[in-house]
Amino acid sequence: MSEPILSIQQATVFFKAQQAFENLNFKWEKDKNWAIIGDSGWELTTFIESIRGNTVLSKGKIERPFAQDYVRLKTDSGEVHSFRDLIAYVSQKYEFTNRSHIQNFYFQQRFNSSESEETATVREYLLEVKAKVSGPWDLDKVAKLLRLETLLDKSLIKLSNGETRRLAIALGLMHQPRIYLMDQPMTGLDVKSRGEFGEILKEISRNGVQILLTTSGNEIPDGITHIAKVSKSGLVKSWTKEEYHLSKKDHMKIPSWDWDLLSRLLPKNRLSEESPIKLQNVRIQYGEKVILKDVNWEVKAGEKWLLKGKNGSGKSTLISLLIGENPQAYSQDFWLFGRKRGTGESIWDVKRPTGFVAPELSRYFPANQTCRKVILSGLFDTMGLFKKVSPEQEELTNQWLKLFNLEPLQHKVIQRLSLEHQRWTLLARALIKQPKLLILDEASQGMDEFQRRLFKETVQQVCERSEITLIYVSHYAEDVPDAVEKVMEL
Repeated sequence: MSEPILSIQQATVFFKAQQAFENLNFKWEKDKNWAIIGDSGWELTTFIESIRGNTVLSKGKIERPFAQDYVRLKTDSGEVHSFRDLIAYVSQKYEFTNRSHIQNFYFQQRFNSSESEETATVREYLLEVKAKVSGPWDLDKVAKLLRLETLLDKSLIKLSNGETRRLAIALGLMHQPRIYLMDQPMTGLDVKSRGEFGEILKEISRNGVQILLTTSGNEIPDGITHIAKVSKSGLVKSWTKEEYHLSKKDHMKIPSWDWDLLSRLLPKNRLSEESPIKLQNVRIQYGEKVILKDVNWEVKAGEKWLLKGKNGSGKSTLISLLIGENPQAYSQDFWLFGRKRGTGESIWDVKRPTGFVAPELSRYFPANQTCRKVILSGLFDTMGLFKKVSPEQEELTNQWLKLFNLEPLQHKVIQRLSLEHQRWTLLARALIKQPKLLILDEASQGMDEFQRRLFKETVQQVCERSEITLIYVSHYAEDVPDAVEKVMEL
């Protein structure tokens, strides 16, 4: 048996004042790369945070032999140090800062070319890393491994979701880690990128880095050697990768909400004759870079579309046109709900009929915005609630909080909610105004397998119980509701 690099022994673990695990035991031996699975995304994140030393143990202990020699050396030389110097970590909440090192971006910035001057380029951001230890990773090596060479001079704020994820992994490598922890790292990657991810892990591992990541049970990448399932009671079971694939997968019952309540909350609109979306030869470019070229697309009322394309193909840019966030909309042949853009309509006229959810939205709300305020803000199409609301609007919010079981969390600020609760909050915000058009851009990103099934079923029920028009963006075929009948691929 090889030597352990880390062990957790009979630990009762608390995270953010809430008990996560009881009697957790885990031994991580050298040359084993782990995938941690489970039914709760919050528990998976807590498992990683325990290894990072960010949880409280009321019983048991965590030992980190991988850092012993380093800690001894730094202690003897009187240098400030931590075992964390040897760990790289990719969170689901990857956030980058502007040149003043303030994370104060607002949602529209990524579509406004002048704003990119405030933000570092990919090259500048990677070269800013000051590693505490020496190692094999330099700019050229990480850029080649993560396919960032063509993005090195691009502003951070212009990156797509998948490109941002690859940058976050590259940034971790620049810290020269001995251990690399990743929380749901395949989220937001297109099919091709997910296929390549296993090769990336193998190359990281070949350079002497031990890997542990959280993921869903049906998405174990190459490069992983062992799988462990965790729950509140601790470690449920562990397998080698071969054993895991031979074992029978657990079949989960499709979960549900109160669908009758959902029906009462949804719009009773009749289908309009005008098409919600009509684009003719739409072309968007920034400088010499063409993002969308001659796009023609008509979405008729009540239709359900899947919008797909690899990372960087222009999906986010196209969506920015549909939700009124792209200043180039005025120079295009482009109609929303029968009205050509640039014919005197206000931004609020554009936003009013459309509900929109994207995972990054939660980052752009002011720090004081609670779950309740975020949902209410959907009635005014603002990034936060800044006005007094009526008793009827308060009661409507109560119903959405009840539907998605958010009542106990309604006064928590959105950035402190778990990722799955953030997603339900944003969906309620999009639906509370009873939109004619619903745009869901990777909207279940970061949810665990159980929650993703529930999200898919919820969107299916919304489609069945209303005449809503749907644009659904996902890199995962299994996440697309059955109601979706048409495909637009960029």
